[in-house]
Amino acid sequence: MTKTTRQPTATEPRRDAYEALLRRCKPLEPVATAVVYPCEATALTGAVEAAEAGLITPILVGPQKKIREVAREAGLNIDPYPIEDVPDSRAAAAKAVELVRAARAEMLMKGSLHTDELLAAVVASATGLRTGRRISHAFVMSVPTYPKPLIITDAAINIAPELDDKRDICQNAIDLAHSLGKATPKVAILAAVETVTTKMPATIDAAALCKMADRGQITGALLDGPLGLDNAISPEAAKTKGISSPVAGDADILLAPDLEAGNMLAKELTFLANADAAGIVLGARVPIILTSRADGVRVRIASCAVAVLVAHARRTGQPGSEL
Repeated sequence: MTKTTRQPTATEPRRDAYEALLRRCKPLEPVATAVVYPCEATALTGAVEAAEAGLITPILVGPQKKIREVAREAGLNIDPYPIEDVPDSRAAAAKAVELVRAARAEMLMKGSLHTDELLAAVVASATGLRTGRRISHAFVMSVPTYPKPLIITDAAINIAPELDDKRDICQNAIDLAHSLGKATPKVAILAAVETVTTKMPATIDAAALCKMADRGQITGALLDGPLGLDNAISPEAAKTKGISSPVAGDADILLAPDLEAGNMLAKELTFLANADAAGIVLGARVPIILTSRADGVRVRIASCAVAVLVAHARRTGQPGSEL
């Protein structure tokens, strides 16, 4: 009888990448994390399971009665975790930021409140967590049809970023890649075409960002753009179009021209290509675990793991081994 070789299913690369991420975090100490308004079962379960996985030490911030009610209905034991009792989601965001400023927490984790409520507290001029860098969002994606992790930015915060914003968005993503062990990530600056034209402002921004990298205004990566998505991730497409570049066909980071493009790209990969996506906010004083209220526990734990790697890299100044 001829023995057939079983081909891997689409879920196997996702599981392998997910487990590799958790293995990277295993030797690291859990990070004190303010979990903001975990007043829905998935949000609270994600925090509890991340704690049980050794990723975080949660401080639950929100109305105590509501949190305990959610825990009881979900069958969760939250007795080991302190609760900062505040009346509503807005107060929870403000209290969580206060915990970070008081050095009681080293990360923030979004619960079941709106993103705008959390970020309003983060960017508050007098009491927030701003730095000199523009705050941006990044997805770390494990795509079954791509051979390595792929960072997509910005897909959640900056709607129509200008050139200076894109510089910060790009540098935030580069720093994230360093935290994940990528010493010199390759950044593809996306547009609809590969040539620079005044008819498409995104192509001009792409060319300017590449020159900014040449002048040391963006550091730690190889940049190229404008590049179409096909040329950014497919060596064959880049070769067919005659594009000679160390980035083309081998990108680690995809810098989208605007939020709509980045958001649609990430969701297309998630729902059509069976990709896993871990979400994180960068550019603040601490990493912020930002997931959709519709995300499951697995995504929340993966996002925690990415944030833990970022937090430890910031603490030690040393990136880990490459994912």
